Amino acid sequence: MKQIITVLFLSLLFSCGSSKTVRQSEKTIKGQWVLNTINYNQSGTYNVSLLNDTSKECFEQSTWQFIPNNNTGIYTINTPNCITGERNFNFTIQEIDETTGLYNFLLKPTDAKGKSETNQGFRLKLAQLSETNMRWEQTLTVDGKPFTINMNFSKL
Repeated sequence: MKQIITVLFLSLLFSCGSSKTVRQSEKTIKGQWVLNTINYNQSGTYNVSLLNDTSKECFEQSTWQFIPNNNTGIYTINTPNCITGERNFNFTIQEIDETTGLYNFLLKPTDAKGKSETNQGFRLKLAQLSETNMRWEQTLTVDGKPFTINMNFSKL
């Protein structure tokens, strides 16, 4: 009887945990990254404020640190003529489909203590993740058509 209860408890415990894909993604994302380029799926000039923070030009060459064991991170805006400095965030990798390996990346800006002033977060598609490169995609609607922002990172 004791063994049955133990087995049931362990089964319940493991069923509530992250999937293998998510655990591997968290392991891969851990560390320092640089946001190299941001591009759009449509040509033209757009005034985009990313993460309700700053422009594409300010985000390019920003550095990012991901700490998956507590789902926090810091990105630093380094570009001259921008409001530079560190910004804190919480993140979650959310699996959409285990068979295809598709997942979303949820990012919520916070203060240094992990509190969000607006409780607003951003859902991004984690379109590509390897040991050296990562790409996020965010699709919005502009003039009734899909508009995709691609954010291309490399690991430091």
